[in-house]
Amino acid sequence: MSKFENAKAEIVSEKTLADQWTRLSTFEVDYTDSRGEKHRLKREVYHRTPAACILLYDPSHETVVLVRQHRLPSQLVGLPERMIEVPAGLLDGDDPEAAIRREAMEETGFRVRDVRFLFKSMTSPGSSTEVIHFFAAVIDTSDRVTDGGGLAEEHEDIEVLEVRLSDAIVMIEKGDIYDAKTIMLLQWAALNVASLR
Repeated sequence: MSKFENAKAEIVSEKTLADQWTRLSTFEVDYTDSRGEKHRLKREVYHRTPAACILLYDPSHETVVLVRQHRLPSQLVGLPERMIEVPAGLLDGDDPEAAIRREAMEETGFRVRDVRFLFKSMTSPGSSTEVIHFFAAVIDTSDRVTDGGGLAEEHEDIEVLEVRLSDAIVMIEKGDIYDAKTIMLLQWAALNVASLR
C-alpha cells in the first residue's frame, strides 16, 4: 500500500467571489498529507460547465478545419488576441456528442456525420472544474452547408480555416497554435491519421 493512499482533503469552507459569466469560489481545505501532517490550504476554483471539442479532418485533402476568434485571456498575456483553435463549445445541457455536432455546425458550417469519441480531459485541474470531451470526425467539402462563423446573438466573430495537417503541426512548433485542446487533438491526429480514413 502506498503512503499516498492515506492522504486526504476535507473542504472546510467555500465562499463565492464572483458569479457572472462563470462562478469563482475560494475554498479552505484541510489536507492531510502522505506523512500524516495536516495543513490548512486556501484555493480558488472556477466552476466551469463541461465542454466538447472536435477535430474535423478531410482525408482527401489531408486538411483540418480550425477556427480563429478573439480570446481575452490570450490578449491579456501578450499573445495574439485572435487564437487558432479546433471547434469547441459548452455542452449547455446536451450530451457531449450532440453538443459538438451543434458547435461544429455553428462555428464552421460543416455538418458532421460519423463522430468518434476519443477521450476527456481536465485542461487546468489546479484552478478549474472544466472537463472537455474530445472528438474527431472525417469530413469532405460536400459536408459544408453554411459559412459558419458562430452565432450573431452570442457576438461570435469566427474565421474558418482549412489547413493541411502537416502545416498545423508546424504551426504548433512555431507558436502560432498555442491552445491546449487544439494541440492535443492535432498531435493525436498526427499519431493516428491512418485511423481517420
